Amino acid sequence: MASTIPFSIQNPTWTTSKPHKFHEPYKNLHFLSNPASHSLSKPSPLSSSSFPLNPKFSLLNPPLLFHPLHDSSHDRLLEDFEIPTINNHQKLETLIKFDQIMHGESSKRVFIQDSPWVSSLFWKDMHKIANKKVKLEFKDIEKRKYNLLRRRQIREETEAWERMAEEYRGLVREMCERKLAPNLPYVKALFLGWFEPLKEAIEREQKLEKSKKQKSAFSPNIELLPADKMAVIVMHKMMGLVMVGHEDGCVRVVQAAVQIGIAIEQEVRIHNFLEKTKSYQRKKTLHDVQESMDKEKEMLRKRVNSLIRRKRLMEVQNLVKQDETKPWSRDKQAKLGSRLIELLTETAYVQPPANQSEGVPPDVRPAFRHIFKSVTKNPGQKIVKKYGVIECDPLILTGLDGTAKHMLIPYFPMLVPPKKWRGYDKGGHLFLPSYIMRTHGSRQQQDAVRSVPGKQMQRVFEALDTLGNTKWRVNGKVLDVVERIWASGGNNAGLVNRGDIPIPEKPSSDDLTEIQKWKWSVRKAKKINQERHSQRCDTELKLSVARKLKDEEGFYYPHNLDFRGRAYPMHPHLTHLSSDLCRGVLEFAEGRPLGKSGLRWLKIHLANLYSGGVEKLSHDGRLAFVENHLSEIFDSAENPVNGKRWWLAAEDPFQCLAACINLSEALKSASPHTVISHLPIHQDGSCNGLQHYAALGRDSQEAAAVNLVTAEKPSDVYSEIAARVHEIIRRDSNKDPATNPHALLAKVLIDEVDRKLVKQTVMTSVYGVTYVGAREQIKRRLEEKGHITDDRLLFSAACYAAKVTLTALGELFQAARDIMGWLGDCAKVIASEDQPVRWTTPLGLPVVQPYYKSQRHLIRTSLQVLALQREGSSVQVRKQRTAFPPNFVHSLDGSHMMMTAVACRDADLRFAGLSCNLK
Repeated sequence: MASTIPFSIQNPTWTTSKPHKFHEPYKNLHFLSNPASHSLSKPSPLSSSSFPLNPKFSLLNPPLLFHPLHDSSHDRLLEDFEIPTINNHQKLETLIKFDQIMHGESSKRVFIQDSPWVSSLFWKDMHKIANKKVKLEFKDIEKRKYNLLRRRQIREETEAWERMAEEYRGLVREMCERKLAPNLPYVKALFLGWFEPLKEAIEREQKLEKSKKQKSAFSPNIELLPADKMAVIVMHKMMGLVMVGHEDGCVRVVQAAVQIGIAIEQEVRIHNFLEKTKSYQRKKTLHDVQESMDKEKEMLRKRVNSLIRRKRLMEVQNLVKQDETKPWSRDKQAKLGSRLIELLTETAYVQPPANQSEGVPPDVRPAFRHIFKSVTKNPGQKIVKKYGVIECDPLILTGLDGTAKHMLIPYFPMLVPPKKWRGYDKGGHLFLPSYIMRTHGSRQQQDAVRSVPGKQMQRVFEALDTLGNTKWRVNGKVLDVVERIWASGGNNAGLVNRGDIPIPEKPSSDDLTEIQKWKWSVRKAKKINQERHSQRCDTELKLSVARKLKDEEGFYYPHNLDFRGRAYPMHPHLTHLSSDLCRGVLEFAEGRPLGKSGLRWLKIHLANLYSGGVEKLSHDGRLAFVENHLSEIFDSAENPVNGKRWWLAAEDPFQCLAACINLSEALKSASPHTVISHLPIHQDGSCNGLQHYAALGRDSQEAAAVNLVTAEKPSDVYSEIAARVHEIIRRDSNKDPATNPHALLAKVLIDEVDRKLVKQTVMTSVYGVTYVGAREQIKRRLEEKGHITDDRLLFSAACYAAKVTLTALGELFQAARDIMGWLGDCAKVIASEDQPVRWTTPLGLPVVQPYYKSQRHLIRTSLQVLALQREGSSVQVRKQRTAFPPNFVHSLDGSHMMMTAVACRDADLRFAGLSCNLK
């Protein structure tokens, strides 16, 4: 009988390319000799695996070669073979016996019992191999998906106006062929009527400028784009300004001209890029291009095309930037914009619906008129200024707020992560102009950011990249509820009423008092309707973005900074920093299992959103509130529109509904802790500005008021201020009205004081709110309550309440007031030397206050003389002083937020603004 040789495998990897030699020590595989027997044992029934052994040993002259054993499932078993503690004779004898077995003396399969860990190691290896394969396939799929999304993103950024122009060209062709106007939405029907006349007018202007010897100032710029694309940009930009404007359908000429000029310049750059990178040339321009293009430009075109084929996007952008023309001046933008607006006013017309009597000529009138309007800077101010405005016909405003989805929205959320920030204008969108800071033309601030070393700005870049890489998606269930409420007329869950209030009819009486009241009520009704129109347009713009993104797997918001260092998404409408509607509709694209702590925080989050004092309970109190209202929460999730509608009573109804749906899914699951949640959980500061002042002053009393110290229940600074205001008003109400003029106002306000009345004023007090600002804030809150209907009494009550609120704030936060005063004094000393106040934030961002005396620069355009404001060389001493304390605190707040974003990223938490996804 052969000997029994049990063995263990320490490392089961095998290399077949190099045979191993026996003259070296081998450490990974050991044959253990058993002196009691020298025979191969029969297979054990407990053997965990069987191996067909077919090695070929050569017993010729040493060194001996050892070839691999072949496993039936994988070609890897033995490596670094060694026989320890036996002499050469024993080694040779063992090998001879092994050779005899392998070469026919035993043709049976040999079963060898493994040690217990061998099988697990073997399967672990197999799992690793399979896992690696899956990961490679997944990476390949993800790469293909990313490339498709990136191509879509590039098309969105570079071809939007071209696609819009092509759509209108197609509609015009269809209309001519069928001799019938297509059935289009309101705005598109207007644009279709304006498109062809405006395009032809621009073409005539382009030809005229080419033939003129004395060319206009805008002549070189008007020829840089095709007329149809330019017409689309002018129509969309003008209507966009009308939609978001607040001046009764009027847009100031300066604003409109500059905005249109900027849009044309951006499109010219993209158009030039596309022309350079096309692999073919249009037939109509082939001859001109071939004659005018020199060898250098031809080589550039070929180089760009080659890079695009190889998907080397960064090198393409670098090549394009090297060949870019200088930025247009504000004068050029305004002059070109003014001429295009003038062409629009000459060619765009509107006509009421066809319900007129036969024989009466149709009422065709201009869609836009250029007029001069007298405007007072503030209500009640005697100084009146005249501004040139573009006024749109009332017919345009009718129905405009319901068709925002057909407007082209700039800086749309991205389908792929934004470019990483590496400089002032390097980062964000792939092709749209992106700047790290919104400087609003301040040269000093631009120079400060451009000149700072990249290493110093590294943490700022990192934070903005972190915010931009947060992936979002649309919460389809919440969006469906929003759509149903909006379709039924709004006026619920914080949505504006889609109808207007009726304008009061003129009284038949000639009484002057009655006439005056009527005029006042008409003015008030028109103002309310104007505000409703603006809010409806805003809601439609938000919903139009949500509708376009609802089927996307995810999207991203590139972020940049204001001059103080606070981060904001570059997209203006549907963002997580906006209203309850936006926050309810948005959620994180990457979900996480709730876990025990996540389920607890979800309940606390729901209680916070419901508000009404619940958010000021202890954590246990908030959890108990949710447990006591589970039936209402389940009903809200299952039947939000036609059920009990408990969620509508929340302060943030749509966010509350999203939390109800998520919590309902979790609690109805067999395993609540494993339910995937996409919901952002808010972690909000208690009046961040006051928190920073309390920390700066090391004031323990103020710190306790804004929850900077541990307590069983959270403090509520707004309730504390409201209580102080109520006490002051109560004392005044008990005084004699004959001697105290505030006594009557105090009696009117005694039942109106609550937390909500003073909250906004308290929040903005540390950011430099003035008495006038506080008065307007409190006046709006009193109007919302609706208990004081007389306008004069409402104004007087707001004045009195504002004074009392600011007094209460000074009493409670005296240390903060002292710090604000000291910062203001420092700024005054600096500004008195005609220097702007500047500082560097904790993250290394240079801040320069952009308050300079402006200089008027008059330019003559085809419409009117425009007065452009330019940054002067002398600072505004008062503005530098008053703005420094709030701006400084804003910069600290922004730095704190960005540091939190990076810390959350390092902890593998999704973060956006001041809300994060907690596990």
